Amino acid sequence: MRRPLGSGRSGNGGRLRRGTAVSAAVLLAATTAAACGGRDDGDDGGTATGACEGQQTTGITDSSLKLGGIYPLSGPASAYGAIPKGIKAYFDYVNKEKGGVDGRQVEFVVRDDGYQPPKAVEEARRLVEQEQVFALFQTLGTPSTTATWDYTSQRKVPQIFVATGASKWGTDDKHPWTIGWQPNYVSEARVYAQHLKQEKPKAKVAVLFQNDDFGKDLLDGFKKAIEGSEIKIVQEESYEVTDPSVEAQMRDLAGSGADVFLNVTTPKFGSQALAADAKITDWNPLHILNNVAASVTVLEPVGFKNVQGVVSSTYYKDPNDPQWADDAEMKLYRDKMKQYSPGADPNVPYHAFGWAVATSFHKTLEAAECKTREGLRDSMRNLKDVEVPMLLPGVKMSTGPDDGFPIEAMQMMKFEGERWTLTGEVIDTRKVFGPLGD
Repeated sequence: MRRPLGSGRSGNGGRLRRGTAVSAAVLLAATTAAACGGRDDGDDGGTATGACEGQQTTGITDSSLKLGGIYPLSGPASAYGAIPKGIKAYFDYVNKEKGGVDGRQVEFVVRDDGYQPPKAVEEARRLVEQEQVFALFQTLGTPSTTATWDYTSQRKVPQIFVATGASKWGTDDKHPWTIGWQPNYVSEARVYAQHLKQEKPKAKVAVLFQNDDFGKDLLDGFKKAIEGSEIKIVQEESYEVTDPSVEAQMRDLAGSGADVFLNVTTPKFGSQALAADAKITDWNPLHILNNVAASVTVLEPVGFKNVQGVVSSTYYKDPNDPQWADDAEMKLYRDKMKQYSPGADPNVPYHAFGWAVATSFHKTLEAAECKTREGLRDSMRNLKDVEVPMLLPGVKMSTGPDDGFPIEAMQMMKFEGERWTLTGEVIDTRKVFGPLGD
């Protein structure tokens, strides 16, 4: 392998600090497991030979691969239910036309947790113990992933490319089996801070955030990124995922005198905040909408005329952006979505997200020296400038012993007309702010 196993920097009480990604004891344990770990009782045979002998091959054979995904197909975050459609279309395409992923036909089993952590644990157990999946590929949401990663760590099951940007997936040294994919919320916050430093260096910011690890992670990252500048947060309001609406919080924020509104919400509440902002005629701040709520499916119910000038950030190609009309990967994506998921609209960005993360998994498994659970764990933490065609030019996947974050570069975008338009250049937060935790 190119580099030894690592898992990013360790965290302490939500604060990020510089340090070795995995402690010596954890590294030794992981190395020992890779050398002589036993297979699960439910092992169906596999491909471990030579140096890979004895590693876990549950869910994978020479010709097949079984993955499990957990998404909120129902409940307050059900808009994310579009993601597995893009993933399945990609796997169906490579299964039927490319011989599968690394020569293996992929079965992708999707479970619904309704965005409820206890349900996510129940589904994770069902996928691992009953379905006997090789890995959990995508567990959506910070609360659900937090609820399940102790279990996957204990069972030594890869929990790869979870659909949440919490920074702890790359800073915790006790869960080497779990890793994120999308830019973490601290890196995303850094992008917004850098944008304001350039465009509104004396901004007064009002913040609406989800009162959980997701919302607090991005908000804390933003606060740290504006330290030493003249940008000030003048008011904060939180909401619970069980709240019926955020209209009351929006009215309070409108009286803050802020000229920037940082909207840290999931899709349902993102739409509500956008609609409330449009109704408040005497408040016209620069509206920054966090990436996880930036799909056109969130903006369209509000009315495109009411969301003009809203800004956000992205790292993958938007199927609604005409600049990608002749892009080879976008053409392939559109063609195969119509062929393998005819009921799904290829213009929905969450479908493109799913396609991109499935491609990322494909490349990660191919790079694994051992086609085992241990081999996948090692490969996902030893990526080096991996190009994924659906990512923006200049955005690549890299991880290593001191870096557990595959993607840390993003580009700002502004909503104009009926679509997002990219603005400025790709901001690589590693280069602008230094490695996360410095």
